[in-house]
Amino acid sequence: MHTDVVTDVLIVGSGPAGASAALALSTYGVRNMVVTRYASLADTPRAHITNQRTMEVLRDLGVEEDALAKATPQHLMGNTTFCTSLAGEELGRVRSWGNEPLVQAAHELASPTVMCDIPQHLMEPVLVDAAIARGTVFRHSTVYKSFTQDADGVTVTVEDRVRGDEYTIRAKYLIGADGGRSQVAEDAGLPMGGQMGVAGSINIVFDADLSKYTAHRPSTLYWVLAPGATVGGIGAGLVRCVRPWTEWLIVWGYDVTAGAPDLTTEYAESVVRQLIGDDEIPVTVKSSSAWTVNEMYAETYSSGRVFCAGDAVHRHPPSNGLGSNTSIQDSYNLAWKLKLVLDGTAGPRLLDTYTAERAPVGRQIVTRANKSIGETAPVFEALDGLTPQTPEQLWANIAARKDATEAAAKQRARLRDAIAHKVYEFNAHGVDLNQRYSGGSSTAVVPDGTPDPGFARDPELYHQPSSRPGAKLPHAWITSGTRTVSTLDTVGKGRFTLLTGIGGEVWLRAARAQSLDIATVVIGPGQEYEDPYGDWARLSEVSDAGALLVRPDGYVAFRHESAAEDAAEVLARALGRILGRD
Repeated sequence: MHTDVVTDVLIVGSGPAGASAALALSTYGVRNMVVTRYASLADTPRAHITNQRTMEVLRDLGVEEDALAKATPQHLMGNTTFCTSLAGEELGRVRSWGNEPLVQAAHELASPTVMCDIPQHLMEPVLVDAAIARGTVFRHSTVYKSFTQDADGVTVTVEDRVRGDEYTIRAKYLIGADGGRSQVAEDAGLPMGGQMGVAGSINIVFDADLSKYTAHRPSTLYWVLAPGATVGGIGAGLVRCVRPWTEWLIVWGYDVTAGAPDLTTEYAESVVRQLIGDDEIPVTVKSSSAWTVNEMYAETYSSGRVFCAGDAVHRHPPSNGLGSNTSIQDSYNLAWKLKLVLDGTAGPRLLDTYTAERAPVGRQIVTRANKSIGETAPVFEALDGLTPQTPEQLWANIAARKDATEAAAKQRARLRDAIAHKVYEFNAHGVDLNQRYSGGSSTAVVPDGTPDPGFARDPELYHQPSSRPGAKLPHAWITSGTRTVSTLDTVGKGRFTLLTGIGGEVWLRAARAQSLDIATVVIGPGQEYEDPYGDWARLSEVSDAGALLVRPDGYVAFRHESAAEDAAEVLARALGRILGRD
C-alpha cells in the first residue's frame, strides 16, 4: 500500500454536494481533496432547477455569472404544461418557477439573484473548475473503500481504478458526498428514517427538435397524462427540457415490484414517441437508466470526524427541484464551520451545529418532495383517470370535458383546481427561502429573547424575510457612492460581519475588540452605505443603533435592538456560544 496522502478535508464524491464543499473550502483557504469513483464528471442532466438561495451561495463563492452563462434563464422555465402528449391536447398550465407576476415580484424583493435551470452536467464543471483553480486536489477513478478514525483524524483507504492498487489518505475530517447509496454514510452508521425504493422511474435522455410544440409555451417541464403514466415514478409522464428546444429528458414510471423493464433502444424510443405524440420527428436516444423514488433522511449528519452531505443524507424524488439546491446549501453550511475549527478560531462543538441546523431541513424537503408526487393524483382524478380502464376510456373522459353539460363544467373546474394546486411544487418560494435555524437546538444561533411571530402567510408558498437569529439576512438594495449593492453582498466571503447604523459606534468598537476578525458595515445617511429606498430600515427590525451579527453563510447569529453600554462583553458572550468557546 502506498504512502499516505495528507490533506485537511477529504471529500468523497464530486456531485453538487462534494463539488460545492470543495469550492467553499478552497475559497476559504482550507486544504482539501476530492475523490470520485467515476472517470468524468456527470454525463447526464440529472438535477437542474437552481433556486434563489443556491444562486446566493454561488454569488458569494464567485461563480454566479459562470452558472448563469450555462443556464436556461428563468423566463424560459415557467409555462409548466399538462397535456396528453406534446403534440396532443393541452389540459392546462401553471405559471411556474417565479414566472407568475406576483411571484416574480416576490422573487425580485427577496434576493439579488434569479433562479435558473442549469443541468447537473453543466453545473458540476462550474463548481469543480473553480475549486481546482483555488487549490482543490481532484482525483477521478478513485474508489472509496473504508475509513477508520481516531482522536486526531480519519484514515481513508481508496482504490486507484487506473492502476488497480490501494492507498490511504489521511485527513483531519472526511465529508461523504457520495450520493443516495452512500457507502460513507453506511460505514459511519448514520441513523436513517423513511424507506428506499417506494416507486420506480426511468430516465431517457434524447435529442429532438421539439420547437414546434414548445417554443410558444416555453417551460422546463411538460407533464403528460397518458395511459400508464400513474404507474410508479413521479405521478405522470414528464418531458423535461435540458436545452431549449433540442435536448430533452423523459421520466417514465415502472412497477417497482416487477423490476425495471429491459431498457433497450426500442423500448426507450417507444416511450419517447408516446409522450411526444408525433412519430415523424427525428429522435436520437442518448441514454436510459432506471432509478427508484426514495423517501429517506438521516437523523444525524455526522459521526465523530466524518460528515455527510447531499443525497447521502436526504433521498427523495426530484419534485420541487430541491435536491442539488439542498445539497449545495448543506456543504455551504458545513464549510465555514470546518474552516474555523481547523484554524483554531472555533472549538469542535461548532461542528455539532451542522446536524442541528441541516437535518430538519433535509427531513422537510424529503417530505415536501414526496408530498408533491401525491398532489399529481387529483389531476388524474378530475378526468377519472385513476380507475383501471382502457386507454379509449381515458381519452373519452378527457374529451368529455369539452361538453356543454353541467357534469363537464364541474369536471373542468376540478381539473383547473387540481392543476392550480401544483403551485406547491412549482412556486414554493417559502420552501426555498424560509429555512430557519433554531437557537434552541443550534448553539451557532443566539436567541434574542423576543417571541417568534411565526409566518403570517403559508410558509411553503411565501417567503417572509426576518432578521431574527437563525434567519437568513434579509435582502435590500443599498448604495455605496454610485454603486447599488445588496445587503447580502456586504456579508459572507468566509467571515463574520456586524451590521449597524448611526449611533452604533459602540458595536463597531465591540467588533474591533474581539479576537475574531469581524467585518463591519454601517448603513445610514453619510455613511459607507446608505439606504435611499428605506427598505433596510424596515427589514432590519432593529434601531439604527442596534446590531446584527451575520455568519459567513449569511445567517443572522446574534441581534441586539439598540446600543448597549457593555457591547463588547455582550458580543464576546455571543461569540463564545457561537464558536463553541464558552
